[in-house]
Amino acid sequence: MKIYVLGANSAFKTGEFKRAMTYDEVYSLLKTYYQMVAEKRTLIPIKTFLEGININLDLYYKPIWQSNFLLEFESDAGKRNDGFYRLVFDFGSDFRHSLAQLGYKLTDIDGYYVSHPHHDHIGGIEYIALSSLFDPHFTKEKYEWLNEEGDAIKIAHKVSMREHLPIEERVPSEMKPDLYGHKEVLRDLWHAAKPGLNTIQGILSGELKLDLYFNVCKVKADVPIVMRDGERTWKLYIVPSTHVLAGYGKFMPSYGLLLKCSDGRQIFMPSDTQFMNPKTIKQFYQTSDFIYQDCETGMKSDVHPFIDELRFDPSMTPEIKKKCYLYHYDNEPIIDAEEFAGILRAGDCHQY
Repeated sequence: MKIYVLGANSAFKTGEFKRAMTYDEVYSLLKTYYQMVAEKRTLIPIKTFLEGININLDLYYKPIWQSNFLLEFESDAGKRNDGFYRLVFDFGSDFRHSLAQLGYKLTDIDGYYVSHPHHDHIGGIEYIALSSLFDPHFTKEKYEWLNEEGDAIKIAHKVSMREHLPIEERVPSEMKPDLYGHKEVLRDLWHAAKPGLNTIQGILSGELKLDLYFNVCKVKADVPIVMRDGERTWKLYIVPSTHVLAGYGKFMPSYGLLLKCSDGRQIFMPSDTQFMNPKTIKQFYQTSDFIYQDCETGMKSDVHPFIDELRFDPSMTPEIKKKCYLYHYDNEPIIDAEEFAGILRAGDCHQY
């Protein structure tokens, strides 16, 4: 199994604009410099040279991405028939960009897991659902099902003409991605996505739900998602934790994943959570080999572990800290060498 970091930054962090030159512009500048040196037959101080010409600096944007992951298993269960099953762990609003930066397309993704309904974890849902539905080449079977016809009108017509079937069967299961999550999170996900997904040409809006777009699987505690990975098997268990407390009796849980391999290894990905809340999840910190840990570095919000908590709280023993990869930060945390397993950055890949 491989875990790719689609993004490692917090929900509201943005990239930076910088003034810079392209490779071709630098080449042209150096060429001009050496021509002047050859003509004058003497070296020219770089500062003098630069002050004597007009340099054109362009404005560039260096993007950063929200904290989402891609899990890749060696399996023939994927819809691409390329020997892999690819599962995206959360899909924020910039998901289509963070996926592209790794060289993947939407058609490379077989399934999605959603931990909780914050925008930086579900903001890409409309893009995923509509693009998958209206892509005639999403799978080979889908293209054949459409009789090798592929515009959006024909797809909508095909779906609407199957009104005698339940909505989840209007598009055959092998022609749409899987969607995993706790039933409460999936309910909130549909509530958030409904305005954009409740309008399909020729289909009554009252009939629509996530099941048209996805093979929806409501994950239960103690009933894992099972993934083949070559000769091994990974079992993915949901682990609830407290993310946001809002007044009396109202809170938002986050359902992370505990990945247990048949070879005995264990990886804990709690997603967004308050620091070890509830305290019972400490057992997963103690027994896991690696932990993907969200970490605040800017304003302390009390809905994510602050870097100082991770560094100094007695619960974070040296043994636990050395297992933790830190992400979901504003600016990269400054840590002591060998204190943690590392700091995650977009594009990182870990193989297990």
